[in-house]
Amino acid sequence: MPKTLKEIRIKAGETAKDARPEDIDYLLAERLELTPSQFELKQDLILTDEQVKQAQKDIKKIAKGVSPQYILGYAWFLGYKIMVQRGVLIPRFETEELVEWALDNLKDGDQVLDLGTGSGCIMVALAKEAEKKQIKDLNLTISDVSDTALRIAEENLLTYEVDARVRKANVLLGLAKFDKIISNPPYIKPSEKKDMDKSVLQNEPETALFGGEDGLAFYRKFAKQIRDHLNSHGEFFMEFGFSEENELRELFNKELPDFEIEFKRDMAGKPRMVHGRWQK
Repeated sequence: MPKTLKEIRIKAGETAKDARPEDIDYLLAERLELTPSQFELKQDLILTDEQVKQAQKDIKKIAKGVSPQYILGYAWFLGYKIMVQRGVLIPRFETEELVEWALDNLKDGDQVLDLGTGSGCIMVALAKEAEKKQIKDLNLTISDVSDTALRIAEENLLTYEVDARVRKANVLLGLAKFDKIISNPPYIKPSEKKDMDKSVLQNEPETALFGGEDGLAFYRKFAKQIRDHLNSHGEFFMEFGFSEENELRELFNKELPDFEIEFKRDMAGKPRMVHGRWQK
């Protein structure tokens, strides 16, 4: 029976041939509470019988296409451990940049909405980082159309002692007015399925991934509703698919001619985020 980390790693690669090697390594490292550098340096580490049994269970699951974050029951987002399970989108590191952009514009007393909250990762990170920056008296709300997402988001808010209203809503319908709206909505085109990882398609909710034939269904609804839900000095921050900048720019120019729209690239140089506010 394999006992060292190196042996377990090799066995995992043989058993879970279709899994990404980085997913296997991430799963093993998280179970053993090792950083990426420690993981590489401690390949001769001898695992306990209990650790070996756990690794064998995990490997069987990842071989069946289960995402490592769902196996673990959590994902990391801006340094915060966020509970996840099937039914909510796994947080992506690209969205961390969206939170940081919104955070740079956050002010004391802002009314903030995390629209389409999913796991609640955006609101948890935004609220906790705002505390560090001593941004005070924020009035927080999360919303989603999914009951599963709202339940999991509430759990994450409770874990981090973030006080926020929880609302079920289809885009902005029925919600109040806000100073800041931040959202990572569904934007993937069905035609892009062929390029997606199998574990994503198998595990993550389609409603949180796909945004209609051209990926912009959510943004169209948002553009028609935003005027009734943004205060006079309000702003919104949204993520979008890197191939959609031109179409989204055209959509917002048509639907929101009275807004200032700014697009921003992520650290990889890809167009990924958009910011909007009333024209001054």
